[in-house]
Amino acid sequence: MTLSARFRIARGAFVLEVDLELPGEGVTALFGPSGCGKTTLLRAIAGLESCHCGRLKVGHQVWQERGHCLPTHRRAVGYVFQEANLFPHLSVRGNLEYGWKRAPAAERRISFDQVVVLLGLEPLLERRIRGLSGGERQRVAIARALLASPRLLLMDEPLAALDEASRESLLESLERLRGTLAIPMLYVTHSQREVGRLADHLVLMEAGRIRASGPVEELLTRTDLPLARAADAEAVIEAEVAGRDERYHLLRLRFGGGEFLVPEAGRRVEGRVRLRILARDVALALERPRATSVLNVFPAVVESLASVNDAQVVVRLAVEGGGHVLSRITRRSADALGIAPGLRLFAQVKSVALMG
Repeated sequence: MTLSARFRIARGAFVLEVDLELPGEGVTALFGPSGCGKTTLLRAIAGLESCHCGRLKVGHQVWQERGHCLPTHRRAVGYVFQEANLFPHLSVRGNLEYGWKRAPAAERRISFDQVVVLLGLEPLLERRIRGLSGGERQRVAIARALLASPRLLLMDEPLAALDEASRESLLESLERLRGTLAIPMLYVTHSQREVGRLADHLVLMEAGRIRASGPVEELLTRTDLPLARAADAEAVIEAEVAGRDERYHLLRLRFGGGEFLVPEAGRRVEGRVRLRILARDVALALERPRATSVLNVFPAVVESLASVNDAQVVVRLAVEGGGHVLSRITRRSADALGIAPGLRLFAQVKSVALMG
């Protein structure tokens, strides 16, 4: 299943004009600054935004085109807003059952108990909504949307109103959903960290237009885009748990370019994982270091570089065998090393964050 969306929506001086083809699986992040049109696009897909100049096709079904517009209640979407918008007169169970009953029994693709377990709601089922924290309310809102068995799950900055602890906890839950459920998600955010942790595909928006769209691994490291020049610029790499160094409590994580060694950090990890590598944690050397505390060193080739500010540049590296990383270094270091496209060198990855 793919999603094709073409819309032109004018609201005063602001005009949203997009033409997109998105994958029908995984998490697609709509990313950009406030006011760039992310929420307007999400609402148009849900049928909440009046739009006569548009076409929307989900899989083989046309939801909208000239002369035909499927109303919101007939679009198989689950929508999670910044605020939970739950029924305060119902318990948590009552809110979940509302979503559950929206889907005909023959069309249910996920069980009540499965959603409750995935989002850690067992202790909350009999509680009233007014007694829940912000993070707990958002968990209930996401669960209610999932229990309607939508073809698309639309999420509009669901972490924006939460404190840091609640945000981290819910991010972990969303990572579990991403790895478990087959329901595609469109996820609006202006947080690069959320993009790196959750997204498979990225749509970069700016002033009502699409600046770039593609796999998250590609767009995060493109030096012609602003993400690579941001203070928290990063790369993400998918890897597979290949074994453990029991003596030193390290995980061996295999990817196309070799293996990473990463501390286990007290949790058991199996299967596929995602690694987050900050540009500021990657150093460069023209020769392989012989005596260094850095565990992860890989041969790489410079693909491109761009200015960050007067003192720093960011370098995009293709790791030999597969994957890309960024390195943020001083202009002085870049000149001293002769950094230029095509140069072969070694990337020293000083720190790796292991995500779900």
